[in-house]
Amino acid sequence: MNNIDNETGNRIQQWLGTEYDDDTVAQVQKLVDNNEETELIDAFYRELEFGTGGLRGIMGVGSNRINKYTIGKATQGLANYLKKQFPNQTINVAVSYDCRNNSQELGHLVADVFSANGIHVYLFKELRPTPMLSFAVRHFKCQGGVMLTASHNPKEYNGYKAYWNDGGQLVAPHDKNVIHEVNAIQSVNDIKFERDSHNITLVEEDFDRIYIEENKKLSIHPEAVSAQKDLKIVFSPIHGTGIIVPKMLSAWGFTNVQVVEEQIKSDGNFPTVIYPNPEEEEAMTMAKQKGQALDADVVMATDPDADRVGLAVKNQKGEMQLLNGNQIGSLLIYYVLSSKKEKGDLQDNDFIVKTIVTSNLMTDIGNSFGVKNYETLTGFKFIGEVMTKLEGKENYLVGGEESYGFLVGDLVRDKDAVNACAFIAEMAAYFKTQGKTVFEVLLELYENYGFYQEKLISLTKKGKAGADEIKQMMADLRANPPQSLGGIKVKEIRDYSTSIAHVLADGTKTSIDLPKSDVLQFITVDGDVISARPSGTEPKIKFYCSVKEELASSDAYEQVLIKLGDKVKNIMADIVKD
Repeated sequence: MNNIDNETGNRIQQWLGTEYDDDTVAQVQKLVDNNEETELIDAFYRELEFGTGGLRGIMGVGSNRINKYTIGKATQGLANYLKKQFPNQTINVAVSYDCRNNSQELGHLVADVFSANGIHVYLFKELRPTPMLSFAVRHFKCQGGVMLTASHNPKEYNGYKAYWNDGGQLVAPHDKNVIHEVNAIQSVNDIKFERDSHNITLVEEDFDRIYIEENKKLSIHPEAVSAQKDLKIVFSPIHGTGIIVPKMLSAWGFTNVQVVEEQIKSDGNFPTVIYPNPEEEEAMTMAKQKGQALDADVVMATDPDADRVGLAVKNQKGEMQLLNGNQIGSLLIYYVLSSKKEKGDLQDNDFIVKTIVTSNLMTDIGNSFGVKNYETLTGFKFIGEVMTKLEGKENYLVGGEESYGFLVGDLVRDKDAVNACAFIAEMAAYFKTQGKTVFEVLLELYENYGFYQEKLISLTKKGKAGADEIKQMMADLRANPPQSLGGIKVKEIRDYSTSIAHVLADGTKTSIDLPKSDVLQFITVDGDVISARPSGTEPKIKFYCSVKEELASSDAYEQVLIKLGDKVKNIMADIVKD
């Protein structure tokens, strides 16, 4: 096996040692005997690291795979770090898991390791959404938490989201420090796997009521829900933990919620979809079809761990139309801000948050209401970080990111599709009392703030070869940045890896006041924003494009839509090279 370097080879030999169980050793040996060089390299060329979504990878044997040893090692490292950060204290953590294959077993393994280290664990008895884990960390006053999930990734993936005492995912310096602790573990024998049942408390089903009731207190227009309680809602959990959403909607007062029966059952194989990701049109197909058949007002679907939500609403032709994450987030921000202004509840210290690759329509809406806007790096954990830093000083209202993650109110420090579904339904009910559909309000936003159109293109590059290719693509963009895109001159280049914004015309350079990240942005003279970013959770490089045009009236919607679509197509053709 000529292409396996020494470091990778050493890892393979280690996993063939006596520290590992017989089944694991047999699987690794089989790969070696069959000369599965590519698989061995992909499985052992590195240790899994925390990205924007924590630890995530394909399930299987190897240091770069999700298995009991990599999960055990991560948990032991986190336990060691928690003990250093909270000395001479009783340390509590919350642990939950979603519907994915092996999630429950891995969740119990995580609880075992924490308990063996003298850490008290609040372990969910049954699978529950990621936002409920964040809520539990705060509710039980834990120092940390872990969620076993790979979110919206394909079925062969699983993952490990680590949380700090604020209920948010690990951010600097804790993320790097935990990795340091994990890497310091040189032997499987250093991992304490032996469960101590005295240190484990099961979180029962009645905890749902606490979470739901606290969310219900956030409702802005309960009178609108009462008036439109029979709003036609279609919902799908896409085989995941979102099955709690109908309970939330019912508690808020909605009586006409139809669930997509074929997708109710929790199933880590996701048999009815290719990808369990509501960002994908295909994943929304069943829900959308049912919504069309029932003439629904809103159609919603959540991903496996219920932190992302997709939405379809009736357009001006009466057809169910999917909205993208930028549109959903903009509508939620407008609904919250306009409703609070109507009720006289807007405060001088209110704020909203979005990420750098999310539509500036959200910023425009916030500015129009005199509400402060914050912008973060990609990943909702950074939005949660802003919320924690400003807690007690400023008042978080709502935030979101283009990847279908939203949060209204500050009950958790992560995106929350259960919370978002309730507010989307309430928003639709409120607009309906005014004689408007959600889509009509979206068109009004475009008329008032400009017609924004966005597009995301993701290129999948698997394995070590793919990771190397993605690095080279970013290096090439930095070495030879485009001077124009789609025939439109580039005005400014923002390189978040160096924290420098460079205006091309006069050479002016200014600092970007955000942590360093492997992201490039190109701003054209038209104000178009094009971003390139390797994913932190998937073997992908992502290209984002946002363009804007005036919309004189809703009658011109189709015409401007086509015009913007052509513009996006031309821009993307110049930057996306596969």
